[in-house]
Amino acid sequence: MPEIDALFLARAQFAFTITFHIVLPAFTIGLASYLMVLEALWLATGRQLFLDVFRYWLKIFAVSFAMGVVSGLVMSYQFGTNWSVFSDKAGPVLGPLMGYEVLTAFFLEAGFLGVMLFGMQKVGRGLHFLATCMVAGGTLLSAFWILSVNSWMQTPAGYSISPDGRFMPEDWWAIVFNPSFHVRLPHMVLASYLSVAFVVGATGAWHLLTERRTGSARNPGAKLMFSMALWMATFVAPAQIVMGDFHGINTLEHQPAKIAAMEGNWTAQRHAPLILFGVPNMATERTDYAIEIPGLSSMILTHSWDGEVPGLKSFPPADRPPALIVFWSFRIMVGLGMLMALVGFVSLAMRRGGRLYESVWLQRAVLLMGPAGFIALVSGWVTTEVGRQPYTVYGLLRTADSVSPIGLPGIATSLAMFAVVYLLVYAAGFLILLRMMARPPVLGETDPDPGAPLRSAGITPGVPQALQGDGAHAAGAR
Repeated sequence: MPEIDALFLARAQFAFTITFHIVLPAFTIGLASYLMVLEALWLATGRQLFLDVFRYWLKIFAVSFAMGVVSGLVMSYQFGTNWSVFSDKAGPVLGPLMGYEVLTAFFLEAGFLGVMLFGMQKVGRGLHFLATCMVAGGTLLSAFWILSVNSWMQTPAGYSISPDGRFMPEDWWAIVFNPSFHVRLPHMVLASYLSVAFVVGATGAWHLLTERRTGSARNPGAKLMFSMALWMATFVAPAQIVMGDFHGINTLEHQPAKIAAMEGNWTAQRHAPLILFGVPNMATERTDYAIEIPGLSSMILTHSWDGEVPGLKSFPPADRPPALIVFWSFRIMVGLGMLMALVGFVSLAMRRGGRLYESVWLQRAVLLMGPAGFIALVSGWVTTEVGRQPYTVYGLLRTADSVSPIGLPGIATSLAMFAVVYLLVYAAGFLILLRMMARPPVLGETDPDPGAPLRSAGITPGVPQALQGDGAHAAGAR
């Protein structure tokens, strides 16, 4: 049981807020690209269906984008309140990178978002599509800078250390394109695409199942969402598995202690077994109840049956990451990734038989898998961040030396306030998003207006909630 001190609560607060935050940028990254594809297909084919589905998801994008901006502001404040020593020491390197994210990506997104939301009848099709492309490009550019920052913390490069212990930039190319950046950026972008694909697919599956249950006519918008999402799963899930393999090889080279924790391996060895399940025990330095496949860990990580896999005993106890958390978060991520790839392959077989829209069990499976991408994404971030411990800048700056000189009561109070506010505000936000997805696409839908996302959830902007209808009042009460 870890000691409950100011450091522990500061880490818990950052973990709590980033868990909420990371889902929203990932959702907007994938959804913005999906909107760009839908509008491109509409312009290329002239089919109203593509435009209808575009407008359906555009409203959902607007709400999730706003929620992501707010949660991102909270993350920034914590660098000054809880992690001021880290900000002081790493600020000369990381500060400009985070500034570039605001000056390029966020300004690009914010500048074109209004045109994307409300400008189709005002600027023409071509300029509107350009705005959509700019917003999608802005989300990818944001991922570029944030992943550069985080990757530098994992594999620092291009710096020198001043006499007062601060990291000073020496080579910006080496800083931005640090040794793990080239694998971590595509891994994150593919995770965002895959997460959104399963949300879109689950939404389509929900409407297809609802139509079957009520006996209503098939909604072509629901069929389109279901089909496009499963095409994405068919191709992106295997690509993500391959990219994960590259990521693992890179981590083996630069962060061997993290790999040892992920594998639950305590002794460096060749022909290392892959431990499918087990309970890593930091006290006894062994993995209890291990179920293993001989040699497979060496084969996966080194592409050789005789390759050497590091063990946690090769590192001092103070330099070891918490093996139990890293071991299981990694397996959740990999297991869900394999399951998503399986769903994609099954859907491909269903297409060949012409049964894609008739298979009730497949639709139910996709509906249940709706949150799978985000669960895998959060599990991957837990693996990455907890596996970097006990460092904030890997191998150079310890987490214990990065925290602000703030007392336990102050951090406990702010953590409690964050928990209450987040659980109330974001629960309401996610409820609104779910209510919007529960409404089927409308054929011939008009452009969105600023109050449309709330009205689609049963809430009338500008009218006190107590005076609204039963459905809206119930949504607020929940």
